[in-house]
Amino acid sequence: MLKLKTFLFLCILLYSCRVTFCNEINSNLLPDKDVCGKQDEQQRIYGGTEASIGEFPWLALLESNENGFICGGVLINNRYVLTAAHCIDDTIVSVRLGEHDLGAEEDCEGDTPGLGYCSDNPVDVEVEERIMHKLYDPNNEQNVHDDIALIRLKKEIAYTNFIKPICLPLSSELKHATFTGEKVSVAGWGKVENGEPSDIKLKVEVPIVSNEDCVKYFIESGIEITKTQICAGGEKGKDSCEGDSGGPLMYRDTTADEENWVCVGVVSYGIGRCGSEHQPGVYTRVAEYLPWIFDTIKP
Repeated sequence: MLKLKTFLFLCILLYSCRVTFCNEINSNLLPDKDVCGKQDEQQRIYGGTEASIGEFPWLALLESNENGFICGGVLINNRYVLTAAHCIDDTIVSVRLGEHDLGAEEDCEGDTPGLGYCSDNPVDVEVEERIMHKLYDPNNEQNVHDDIALIRLKKEIAYTNFIKPICLPLSSELKHATFTGEKVSVAGWGKVENGEPSDIKLKVEVPIVSNEDCVKYFIESGIEITKTQICAGGEKGKDSCEGDSGGPLMYRDTTADEENWVCVGVVSYGIGRCGSEHQPGVYTRVAEYLPWIFDTIKP
């Protein structure tokens, strides 16, 4: 009888640990907060929408062997990139990390020869495995849910000033936060005002819209917004766009003694013209998929 009680107690403890994401579960596979979500302290940020060299060093580009770079992603540890499920197919063969300007052979800031701030060359890594969430339905164009995926790289990535992982929302506060009204950031190489993709890494700040308000913007289109999604944007001329898909929605967490960037969403979709007023974009809410991420990643 005592053995049975002990067994039942252990089962309850294990179940509770899984539900609350105990630190022991796969904690060794994700970087600590002193590593993730950190940027070089000597960032040169010039304002506007152009990101600086080395800013958001976790950004990734997914490369198709048929269409070149088609989506974004975000590095979460030295072996995995988080992205959108709708970006994934058999043509995705590699991931580029540490990129800034796709049109330049060397990325540098400053006009004085020899005195500019230059980044390392970007790194292209072959894909070992593409893992879409099992509930994602590519044929359901009306309601795009569970739009999240992981890419396992063929080799471990060495972290540098220009290639670093982002944090995931692991703390209790971040897991349960709605972020309504908070300013968050989106960055990537997606389409800009002229309809062409940008060669240079761009960034924009957008406000989080509550799910209750977001539903109102999509209800006429028959689109269902659920708790597994997060909405952001709705300000004229500020938005993610085609080509940014799979990239991160990033929150700057300053609740601890240190500042860390956290991936709270993954770019999923929008309706109408990018950057339309009162039309937020829809992102996959990462906190809702932490159990799936923990269950999927491996050494």
